[in-house]
Amino acid sequence: MSSEKFYLLSGPDVVTKLSASTEGLSDGEVKKRLEQHGRNNIPQPKSKTLLRIFLSQFLNPLIYVLIAAAVISLFTGDSGDAIFITAIITINAVLGTYQESRAENSAKALRDMVKVMTRVRRGNKIHEIDSEELVPGDVVLLESGNKIPADLRLLEARDLAIEEALLTGESVAVVKNIEPLDANAEHSLGDQLNMAFAATTVQKGRGIGIVTATAQHTEIGRIADSLRTTEPEKPPLERRMESFSRRISVIVVFVCIALGIIGYFEGMPAREVFFLMVAVGVSAIPEGLPVALTVALSIGTRRMARRNVIVRKLPAVEGLGSCTLIASDKTGTLTMDQQSVQKLYMPDGIFYNVTGIGYTGEGTITDDKNKPAEATGALEKFLVASILANEGILRKTDIGWEHSGDSVDVAIRALAYKIGKEPGTFKSKGEVLEMIPYESEQKYSAVFYKQDGQTFYAMKGAVEVVGKMLKEDQQVKIKDVSEQMAADGFRVLAMAGASVQNTSRDQLPPLELLGLIGMIDPLREEAKEAVIKCQQAGIRVVMVTGDHPATALAIGKSLGIVSKREEVITGTELSAFDNVDPKQMAEKIKDKMVFARVAPLQKQRIVEAFKALGHFVAVTGDGANDAPALKSAHIGVAMGGGTDLAKEASSIIITDNNFASITAGVEEGRITFSNLRKVIYLLISTGAAELLIVALAIIFNLPLPFIAVQLLWLNLVTNGIQDIALSFEKGHGSVMQSPPRKPDESIFDKLMNSQMLVSGLVMAGVLFGAWLFLLDHEAYGERHARSVVMMLMVFLQNFHALNCRSETESLFRIPLRNNYTLIIGLIVAQSVHIAAAYIPGLNETLQLEPITLREWLILLPAALSILLAMEIFKMVWRKISSKNAVKIS
Repeated sequence: MSSEKFYLLSGPDVVTKLSASTEGLSDGEVKKRLEQHGRNNIPQPKSKTLLRIFLSQFLNPLIYVLIAAAVISLFTGDSGDAIFITAIITINAVLGTYQESRAENSAKALRDMVKVMTRVRRGNKIHEIDSEELVPGDVVLLESGNKIPADLRLLEARDLAIEEALLTGESVAVVKNIEPLDANAEHSLGDQLNMAFAATTVQKGRGIGIVTATAQHTEIGRIADSLRTTEPEKPPLERRMESFSRRISVIVVFVCIALGIIGYFEGMPAREVFFLMVAVGVSAIPEGLPVALTVALSIGTRRMARRNVIVRKLPAVEGLGSCTLIASDKTGTLTMDQQSVQKLYMPDGIFYNVTGIGYTGEGTITDDKNKPAEATGALEKFLVASILANEGILRKTDIGWEHSGDSVDVAIRALAYKIGKEPGTFKSKGEVLEMIPYESEQKYSAVFYKQDGQTFYAMKGAVEVVGKMLKEDQQVKIKDVSEQMAADGFRVLAMAGASVQNTSRDQLPPLELLGLIGMIDPLREEAKEAVIKCQQAGIRVVMVTGDHPATALAIGKSLGIVSKREEVITGTELSAFDNVDPKQMAEKIKDKMVFARVAPLQKQRIVEAFKALGHFVAVTGDGANDAPALKSAHIGVAMGGGTDLAKEASSIIITDNNFASITAGVEEGRITFSNLRKVIYLLISTGAAELLIVALAIIFNLPLPFIAVQLLWLNLVTNGIQDIALSFEKGHGSVMQSPPRKPDESIFDKLMNSQMLVSGLVMAGVLFGAWLFLLDHEAYGERHARSVVMMLMVFLQNFHALNCRSETESLFRIPLRNNYTLIIGLIVAQSVHIAAAYIPGLNETLQLEPITLREWLILLPAALSILLAMEIFKMVWRKISSKNAVKIS
């Protein structure tokens, strides 16, 4: 289909060419075409094969050194060391492959969760389907914010503009039409104004198109090869950690060379010196850090997904934990997004009460005397205009109520059912001549229609917009009434109309009020609790809404966001700062908590102003016009039910549109960052202890407490089990009780450096003391003494892993249930090491001997010293921190 030049044909000719109908395809035809053309899958970037992932594990300078060590061992006749080193390299590669392949699968699963939904007409009915189910000939309905799901020939275009930068490089949206192009001229993609292309986005307006090509036959499919070979950019956190690894590698290599020189001049054979340098370097350098980092972020991503937060950009996992301010939409995020009409005001002064919540026709309409309303007079006139100026769909089926389209239109359409009629009853009283769809910039929608031989114009929208079109005497009256309704918590819309001569919007007469509509969107039950939780975590929550300031104030008060009118600012007031620097605007809004009647571009300005105040900003959005604010924010949060453009501009997606899920994401982000610190703390401190004890032995001219293969074994136990198990820590209640960390705060802060220094020195001191005691006091042989010190080191590592569960809280206050994986991992690590002393061949390679009961009884309290030391450290740190907090306050 892609070779056809559909842009040269008229709309009806395209429909005929595709053997389709403007009423849409039948179910049988869809099934037939789906079998013929396949699913509408836009090719994804090429994934790594398992073999490629496995081979990439060997592309590491440390692995090169180990391979060299294995080869030298083999040629010098030490086949045991060669086999053991080879085994370590292989195990490392297998573990790395397993973790990386899991991360790849996890990323794919998350991509699959983000489905692009499309509205289509099939069998003359509107359906919302997964875009992958589209086939050539399908009739697709487009509106602002939609991603184009396939290549389309446009059949209708109402003020339709499409962003095509992905294909053409042109940043300005292209205004579309439906006219066929000149067959005698050449037409590039950018010139094909009657076509819409897959993966581009509707910036404004509405339209209808027929699918001409899907999947690899689309224009984007033609460049799929280049898309598939694009490598994803590494997140900033990972780049920082890799940079750190390189720096510490240089330092450790320098130390290893220095120790090797000292050992050589003290008479160590050159071969032993080489293996000492290799083993100390491998043990001290945290080469397991990239794997541990990937695992920690992957776990955080999966945990967020379970709590309805899909991570699109990896830095958002830990970045969300730095959030200091959340600028939240109201509708659907803090509320249930079930717009319901609850109050009507007619121009004759009568109020009507409407019952029923949600998108159903269940409910009643009663007058101010609680009598059932009748569709006569002013109420009938209002209902006719409101149903004609309506693009929503609401109908009752065998399985319940079915709806689609704009939520306000659906809620208004429900009024027909609630007064005991069908919407068609009112729609049949007029003939629609022209629809003017709602756009957020203009804040109204309208219709020209013919009734009883006369042409009428009717519009509905924001009171301040519609009010300007009314006769002067009505403007004052509706202002008072609408403000009272807004103060009662209603979102108020106005409906107005007039008899006109033609369908020109430039020649409209003053309009007459047809009615005021009071709508509510019920608050989510969990929203208030989630707001309070954020506030307790030091996160400021502000509400950005298009509602009337009185309505916004009422809702903000009920959520605990705002307490007084002075904390509310309107879009009109914000417009005074349109041409000022964000820093100047920041001073004006720094104390504001609710932003009402805000235009989309003002939302971006609000984000920039709060950033200028030093906030790390997360902003929510669901509409196409929210995209600039989502891109400007540090963390853009799109709603799962929002537009495709909003999702593309975001860092994370909330699948249930719930503010409580954002709070959950912040919590998981903080836990993930905390776990990254724990892993780094364990790796660096244990590596430093191993390095220190070897250095002390060389300096004091003592036999080495560990030989090369023993240090490699410790490295496998340390990096292979404890650090990964720590990444599963669930966190504890205090994670949301402390203020956010500074976005530019280094992982290696005062606390991290202090605890690494103390723990490393304690472990090295205990190990060196034990080594001296065994050699001088007990007169042990070197092999058995090393076996005892090796067991002590594994004990210390395992106990220290328990220390690392919290940097400031006592180990004994953290429930074991928060990380059963760690407990199991420590048991496995200890058991494997004990078993190594009894397994023939392995015990000879590692030069291990079983230890006695008496030695066990000595080692356990010795190893517990690291727990005691770090408990004292934590207690002292808490006291110092508490005193500093008092001084600051």
